[in-house]
Amino acid sequence: MAKAAARKSPTRDDALDKALRLLETLPLVDGHNDLPWVIRQDPTVRGDVLAYDLTREHQDGDTDIPRLRAGRVSAQFWAAFIPTYVPHPGRTTLEQIDTILRIQEAHPDVFMPATKASDIAKAKKLGKIASFIAVEGGVGLENSLAPLRVWHAAGARLMTLCHNETLDWVDSATDAPRHGGLTAFGRAVVRELNRLGMIVDCAHVSHDVMRQVLDISRAPVVFSHSNAFALCDHPRNVPDDVLARLRTNGGIVMATFVPDFISQQSRDWMRPLKDEFGKGRHDISVDDAVAARTREAGPWPRGTLEQLCDHIEYIADKAGIRHVGIGSDFFGGPTPQGLENASRFPHLLAELIRRGWSEDAIAGIASRNFVRVFRAVERIGRELRKVEKPALGTVEEIDGR
Repeated sequence: MAKAAARKSPTRDDALDKALRLLETLPLVDGHNDLPWVIRQDPTVRGDVLAYDLTREHQDGDTDIPRLRAGRVSAQFWAAFIPTYVPHPGRTTLEQIDTILRIQEAHPDVFMPATKASDIAKAKKLGKIASFIAVEGGVGLENSLAPLRVWHAAGARLMTLCHNETLDWVDSATDAPRHGGLTAFGRAVVRELNRLGMIVDCAHVSHDVMRQVLDISRAPVVFSHSNAFALCDHPRNVPDDVLARLRTNGGIVMATFVPDFISQQSRDWMRPLKDEFGKGRHDISVDDAVAARTREAGPWPRGTLEQLCDHIEYIADKAGIRHVGIGSDFFGGPTPQGLENASRFPHLLAELIRRGWSEDAIAGIASRNFVRVFRAVERIGRELRKVEKPALGTVEEIDGR
């Protein structure tokens, strides 16, 4: 019986061959990549996309054109990320959006500027990568609703409400809560994103904010780079009660490759290097601290591709197989074993094939689930814009400060 089962299960090479064959026609969407910030921070190019040269493999990084091609990526959401405490957040957000636009302009043979769900299939047909703009962190709003419409006009179609720090209107998963979730202004941000047809991303918010967004959002929500809290108790991951509510909301969790969000062993190993909320400490040198921790506790267990697939299967079980996707969060930093760079996406699908996932289920996690969410967000936005005016106001005006 065991031998018969073994004969039916795809071998390692057979599964990868099947994944690659499926990806010849099946689009693959990655929900989050921080390459624009990597380019900005590179001291040798300082934000110059042409000087960074995406046409060559960057062995000190994880994302470039050769490896995106090898990974069969069909649609990439680039994060216009800025740190919470950057001196000029509004300006810096626009500079990050500009970086994404310059990536598209520099490589028109590779990247197709994209703003609609239908652009994913269109880019695949053209042999290009649909290039989407996502704003990571609402600090660039500078406590006003108006920039949402400017970002949308510039092409942004997803917004992560906050990053690692609590803002004046939303509690972060990795900071002290100050509002018990969302303030009235925060709720207005969610509603205006719904009206614009922009995807609301809860990847960095506190668990209370996750629940409150599900209470008020008129459209499906996305967790663009998060995993299952039950398997790894990092506060960035999604608890079971929220996973269960995605069946009704229609949203999606896009499983992420960050070691501390995959592996409980990694999370525990890294605790002395993190603050009480799970984010990096500013009072230590990361490289020196990792070296010292390695001498004390042995090598850092960074998690594996197989452990990520455990998260994917758990999310599919709790939320439903139509509510899981992929959001790598490649950011030029540490990666787990088997998911070292953007060329490795087919290997992730191959592991799911070895676990018995059907072609239909593979199509779902690769892109179909996300496209369904994106189309629903667009449709609801069109309907809301017929009956609702653009929302105006600031934190001070709306929250009565």
